[in-house]
Amino acid sequence: MIQLTIIKITEYGPWTLTLGSDREHRLQILQATLYKEIQNLFSERNCLAFPNRFDEIFVITNGLSVDDHIEIQKELAKSFQLGLSMSIGQGNTPYEANLNVDKAIRSKITLDKDHNIFGLPLQKEEDLVQIIHMDVDGSTSISANKSPYEISSLILKLYSEMSEFFLVRNSLAFFLGGDNFMIISSAIDKEGITKFLDLIRQRHGISFNCGIGTAKTGREAAKLATKSLDKIRELRDSGTERQRILELTC
Repeated sequence: MIQLTIIKITEYGPWTLTLGSDREHRLQILQATLYKEIQNLFSERNCLAFPNRFDEIFVITNGLSVDDHIEIQKELAKSFQLGLSMSIGQGNTPYEANLNVDKAIRSKITLDKDHNIFGLPLQKEEDLVQIIHMDVDGSTSISANKSPYEISSLILKLYSEMSEFFLVRNSLAFFLGGDNFMIISSAIDKEGITKFLDLIRQRHGISFNCGIGTAKTGREAAKLATKSLDKIRELRDSGTERQRILELTC
């Protein structure tokens, strides 16, 4: 079972209008600062945050209780005047956890009304988190033939196709910047990942390297996935037989 928490700025639209027309730079600064603080507070507790829309952040929160969320809400309230909601969902897959978050929000099911925390009653069942870390193989050669904006356009196209491919497999993909992506997975095997890698190569002539990490918390799973990715690069640079997919489990 995976646990997701979705953090959202409440009443964001009406509030932005109070800032006047010369507001965009202030909103961008606010969103970047908020993400930084959320990532910091949750990573201290072995969780990992992913930006979704800029006013909404997904966090893998396996192992965190409602009381843990309340403590983080209190810390955020010290730094930001805006209201923030936290909605917690659990599921056998990341997509199911996401649906249970949405169900709690729409039904206004609260776990702690005073601190604006929504969610269905939490189960204490522990499970492992699987994260897939992908990056483009040979991105330097790609950038040599394209302008910066053309590269960005290509990366966003790859992200869109990745998101669609893994969503139907009950997994959630996130773009991390540069040419890096992470997928919160529902135990997708190497065969399924290979299918995606082959699809992208056929469509775009682009290869991905893929590290997989499995652990009890989001941060530890991401660490192992990145360690797997680093090992692929080491094997490539040493001239030994190349691998596209490597997996580490705690």
